[in-house]
Amino acid sequence: MNMGKNLAFIDGQNLHLGTTLSDRPWKVKLSKFKIYLEKKYDVKEAYYFLGYVQDINQEIYSEIQKAGFILVFKQHNPAMLGKKKGNVDTDIVFEIMKKLYRKDNFAKIVLVSGDGDYKLLVDFLIEENKFKKILFPNKKFASSLYKSLGGEYFDHLESKDVKEKISI
Repeated sequence: MNMGKNLAFIDGQNLHLGTTLSDRPWKVKLSKFKIYLEKKYDVKEAYYFLGYVQDINQEIYSEIQKAGFILVFKQHNPAMLGKKKGNVDTDIVFEIMKKLYRKDNFAKIVLVSGDGDYKLLVDFLIEENKFKKILFPNKKFASSLYKSLGGEYFDHLESKDVKEKISI
């Protein structure tokens, strides 16, 4: 395996809601989370996907970038802003498949989400030996579709040892 060559893809809304709406709400310290991904999963680039740009969130966007994440916004028709859900699932799947198709230089993918929409992608990446881990922000909200995955393919951010390393 190429050390330090993994890529992380974070579903930002899933991460935020999964931690702040948990039975015991908590916040992720993004700079700690980035270091955790680098050290634990050999991540060289981490893409943080968000639904859409809002002027009131500029401080959050700056914080994400200062922590070392590559910020990616979902494209929307300007007339529809505010009326659409910021669903980034297809964007993440597309970006990962584009990197595979273009044979970009990376070893494996780390995905941060509990959304079942990624299950086909995860299965394919495992088949291709291109999958490292899916990190669930919230055990309770993690899709039951992932129950068939072996324990080597997932972890929970809210588990005590992980949470201590990445929370505020």
